[in-house]
Amino acid sequence: MITVLKADGVKETEYMELLKKRSQETDKKITQAVTAILESVKNDGDKALDECSRRFDGCPYTGQEISAETVEKAYQDCDAEFIKALQAAHANIYTYHMKQKRQSFVETQENGVILGQKIKGLQRVGVYVPGGTAAYPSSVLMNVIPAKIAGVGEIIMITPPQKGGEVDKNILAAAKIAGVDRIFSVGGAHGVAALAYGTASIPMVDKIVGPGNIYVATAKKLLFGTVDIDMVAGPSEILIMADQTANPAYLAADLMSQAEHDVLASSILLTTSESIATETVKELTKQVESLSRKEIILKSLKDFGMILVCDSTEQMIDYASELAPEHLEVCMENPMEYIGVLDTAGSIFLGHYSPEPLGDYYAGPNHVLPTGGTARFFSPLGVDAFIKKSSFIYYTQEALRQAKADIICLAEHEGLTAHANSIKVRN
Repeated sequence: MITVLKADGVKETEYMELLKKRSQETDKKITQAVTAILESVKNDGDKALDECSRRFDGCPYTGQEISAETVEKAYQDCDAEFIKALQAAHANIYTYHMKQKRQSFVETQENGVILGQKIKGLQRVGVYVPGGTAAYPSSVLMNVIPAKIAGVGEIIMITPPQKGGEVDKNILAAAKIAGVDRIFSVGGAHGVAALAYGTASIPMVDKIVGPGNIYVATAKKLLFGTVDIDMVAGPSEILIMADQTANPAYLAADLMSQAEHDVLASSILLTTSESIATETVKELTKQVESLSRKEIILKSLKDFGMILVCDSTEQMIDYASELAPEHLEVCMENPMEYIGVLDTAGSIFLGHYSPEPLGDYYAGPNHVLPTGGTARFFSPLGVDAFIKKSSFIYYTQEALRQAKADIICLAEHEGLTAHANSIKVRN
């Protein structure tokens, strides 16, 4: 079911190399197919969207925006308990992200110089929300709330239709709660292309965020530069550090919570206790039998799962830092003492009662996280992802005179005499 290893510096290294390979470049055939789709939408707009929707979704694309009445009906049709849970999650996510909001600033110096920075939300953002076999209302909240806080002018959501052509009601309810401005029923690489290039029905956006399948991810990657994107996301992953105080039942449940996402998902347990490793395997075997995505979980654990028995806590920390996982759980006796040394993870879950799904749905921090080791240099999605910063400079004549010699010197040393001349002419 899952590989159990004793750390020896060799076998676990081979496994880590395997993890890296699973997140390597996209298959060339997929890239070619997506490139053709992007070109068709760029050239033919809504006509191409209709052709792609019929081909991939089994229903036409009409160009009709989903009406406010349809959204309201979906909201009213949802289970009351679900709506209550969405609203509670919204409150937590909003409160957390409000603390990320930045302010513009102005600095006035004694010589009359004025310097500053202006912060403004992007004009228009596109949010992609999966809506076929995997419909995630939580993604609506996580992508839209920080954009709203940042002051984005307009939020356009696209989501693929279900088999009958309708849009998942839970997604529409989440969109109402989060404050999405406009919604279109289209998905796939063609939907992403519509957001990037604009069509007669869908306006062009400045940035595209949100998860999707390999075709959606490839489209976003290829369109980066035409528009901004949140990140190039790979398969989901969790790494758990556990000592002898951990509960094997909890560990097994948390490993499988990521394994059920995808057969390529990675679930790793690092522990200093051989008995914890043994008991966790037993719990995996027992608990998986009652889970709806059993086959996906078993394949994911077999191909990309590992339980590694380490020699020390320090060794666990070293491996966690090297892998820089999307989700890192610290199921240890004194988890707070490790915050200072665990700084290469997307999101860190501390203690025995902070499981990863808490972050996926409810606690407040964003669940859009860097994968594939990119947590070494990428950060979770947040308010900063939806702002544009502009600097401004004002110098008086006297202030420029005082700086004149230094600027001319620097310009001439770079061989840029026209730069120097721009200063010289202002006697």
